[in-house]
Amino acid sequence: MIQDIYPHTFENQFIAETNISDNDFIFHFKEDELLLRKSDDAFYFPRKCDLEGCSRTGIFLFLLNGIRCFWVNDCVVSSELSYVYHDVKLLRNTLQKDIDWAGNVAMQLKVWYEQNRFCGKCGSQTQHKENERALLCPVCNAVYYPTISPAIIVAVLSNDKILLASGANFRRGYFSLVAGYVEVGESIEDAVVREVKEEIGIDVWDVSYYKSQPWPNSGSMMIGFTAKADDKQPIRVDGIEIVEAAWFSRDNLPNYPPERSIAGEMIDSFKVKGRI
Repeated sequence: MIQDIYPHTFENQFIAETNISDNDFIFHFKEDELLLRKSDDAFYFPRKCDLEGCSRTGIFLFLLNGIRCFWVNDCVVSSELSYVYHDVKLLRNTLQKDIDWAGNVAMQLKVWYEQNRFCGKCGSQTQHKENERALLCPVCNAVYYPTISPAIIVAVLSNDKILLASGANFRRGYFSLVAGYVEVGESIEDAVVREVKEEIGIDVWDVSYYKSQPWPNSGSMMIGFTAKADDKQPIRVDGIEIVEAAWFSRDNLPNYPPERSIAGEMIDSFKVKGRI
């Protein structure tokens, strides 16, 4: 999955540091695009020493392969062809999982910092806490931590078939597992039953935990499940989020997400083993 970047290492413990050294990695964004150094068909994160006019201070993000990574707003990039701005969402199309993962986590943190520049209670400008990754309001003392939204994703199985759905924003012929956010006051198991019923119109049971996956693109924690259902139940898609759904056998699967996503891993497992 996207976070499995071995032999590369990712460490997200907070370090109270703003001064950037020459060897540190620089993350500089132009809206949803990330600055990368390109060599042949490979991408690399630029280091401070690679860039002219780069700020000497920034916001610490994480460690990648033991190297500190900082987000900076001020960075002058030369016109050399070796530097490109790449859409973060499309990094999943690269062969380099470390670039994909770190770029998306950096984007998630950037968005959170930008959305919490001011206190939601009193409107004062927030400040960075020195001992943890959090923002503090100096006026009312409200503390803001990075927000992670829990979401379920479920592989529904019946008689050697898997239930797949096509979302309203999917390209034609592309299917995935049923997924959705957990509502306030709802258990994740109840969310599985509700989401399948709302989007597909069928009842499921024997809900079992599979594994989880952080999904920086939407600031979510995807919590994977399997469930059983009767494939004789009529499918009734909601027509809003889901436009098509059907049961598929192992040898007749449509286009589905790559293995970097938990959906892709689960569908791959069904395709190879007939179970998850």
